[in-house]
Amino acid sequence: MAEPGQGFYPYQAVIEGYGNGGFRFAEMSHRGSLLCLPSGMHAWAATTPAEITMESLAPVFAVADQLDVLFVGLGHEVSGFDKSIRQALRERGIIVEAIATGGAVRTYNILLGESRAVGAALLAVESSR
Repeated sequence: MAEPGQGFYPYQAVIEGYGNGGFRFAEMSHRGSLLCLPSGMHAWAATTPAEITMESLAPVFAVADQLDVLFVGLGHEVSGFDKSIRQALRERGIIVEAIATGGAVRTYNILLGESRAVGAALLAVESSR
C-alpha cells in the first residue's frame, strides 16, 4: 500500500472527474489508476484489465471486512473479469460489479454519498465518454 506522499490520500472521497489518464478528487488531481477504499484513495499500478490480479487487489482484500460492494472500472471496453478473483471477493462477502470506468465512478459516488460500504478499483482512461 502506498504511504502518504506516494499516491495516497487518507480518506475515501467522491470522484469529481475522470479522464486524461487520471482522476480528480478532494480538490486534487491524480494521474493513473486508483483504488478507492475505506482506508483512503490509493495509487494503483494496474493499467489494463489483464493487470487486475489477486496481487494488484491486495489492498482491497486487506479491507474486505469493511466493504459490501466493489466497483471495478475496466476502462472503456467492458471485457472479461477473472472469475477466480470475483469468487475470492464473493467469499469475503463483497459484491463485485465489473463495468466501464465511467459507470463505476458514477455508481461509486452515489453509494458513497449514501454512506454505503463501497469501494472501487478504477482503471484510468484518456477520455470520459
